[in-house]
Amino acid sequence: MVAATMTKERRADLRNGWLENIERLRRCHASEIPEDYIDDYLAMSWLQWNGGALKLTELGENVRLQLVREL
Repeated sequence: MVAATMTKERRADLRNGWLENIERLRRCHASEIPEDYIDDYLAMSWLQWNGGALKLTELGENVRLQLVREL
């Protein structure tokens, strides 16, 4: 899905799962992240492919920091 056409509900779902999915990446359990979430995180530029691995972008890191501050 193109980021510009995502519903507010979908963006909220992605945001709500972001911290948990970052932890999955850090534990090398990316396979536990639903493929459609990965596709949407890539479309939103929160993740990028780097040498065959998923990596947080600067934007993704900023979203992470914002969510941590809200806790």
